[in-house]
Amino acid sequence: MYHPKLSITRQGVIVIVAFDRPERRNAFDLSMWRGLQVTMEALSADDDLRCVVLRGAGTQAFSAGADIGAFAVERGTPEREEEYAHVLDASMQSVRLCQHPVVAMIMGHCLGGGAGIATMCDFRVGGEGIRMGITARNLGIWYPYAEIDPIIQLAGTGVAAEMLIEGRIFNGREAYEKGLLSRVVPDDAVEAEALALARRISEGSPLSARFHKAALRRLRGPLPVTPAEDAAVSDCTRTEDFRDACRAFLAKQKPVFHGR
Repeated sequence: MYHPKLSITRQGVIVIVAFDRPERRNAFDLSMWRGLQVTMEALSADDDLRCVVLRGAGTQAFSAGADIGAFAVERGTPEREEEYAHVLDASMQSVRLCQHPVVAMIMGHCLGGGAGIATMCDFRVGGEGIRMGITARNLGIWYPYAEIDPIIQLAGTGVAAEMLIEGRIFNGREAYEKGLLSRVVPDDAVEAEALALARRISEGSPLSARFHKAALRRLRGPLPVTPAEDAAVSDCTRTEDFRDACRAFLAKQKPVFHGR
C-alpha cells in the first residue's frame, strides 16, 4: 500500500509519482520520507516499467523539502535524530538506486530536500520560473555528504558552495546554466516536456538504460568519508543555532546565528 500523500499514475511503461501535499508546498514529513522509499523500491522491482517521473501536485511546487513544522515531534532527541537521518538517507538513496531512469518534473519551488530529491534523479526538466536551492544554512542544518555528492557531480564544487554556503536560489535558466537542470522550458511546457522525455527513454532498450544507469553510479565509486564523519552530520540538531532557527522559521522571523 502506497503512502496516501504519494499518488501513483501509470501510463503504460511509465509511472508518475506525485508528492500530493500542495497546502504545504508538497513538503515531506517523516511518514512521507518513509513512503517515498517504499514506493521507489517497489517501482524499482517492477521489471515491466521503463521510466519513473517524480513531480509535485499542482504547479506551485515540486517540493519545499522537509516539513519544518513537524520537527518538534519528529526530531529533538538523539534517538529521533538517528531515526530521522536514517529514514532521510534511505529515502533519497531509493531514488538514486531505482533501476529505472527517473525524471524530475520541476515546477515552482524546488527547495531543501525537494532539491535533494531532484538531484538524485537522472534527468531534471524545469520551468524558467522555478526556484531551486538548498536552504540548510537558514536553519543551521548540515547537509549530508550523500546529498552533497550529486550536486558536485552535476555542477561542481563552485555551484555547491553557492547553494550551501551562500544560499543562492536559482531560477530555471540559472539552474540550467549551472548544470543542475537537464533542460529548461517555459513554465507551461514543463509537464509536456518531462513526459515526452520519459516516452523517449521508454522507447529504448530497458536493459541498456538500466546498465548505463548502474554503470554511471559504479564509476562514481564510494564516497570518501568514514562512518563516523557521516554520522556526525546529525550533530547540527544539538546546537542552539538549529533550535533557535526552527523557532524563528515557525514564527516567520529571521534567525540570528551565534555559532553555538
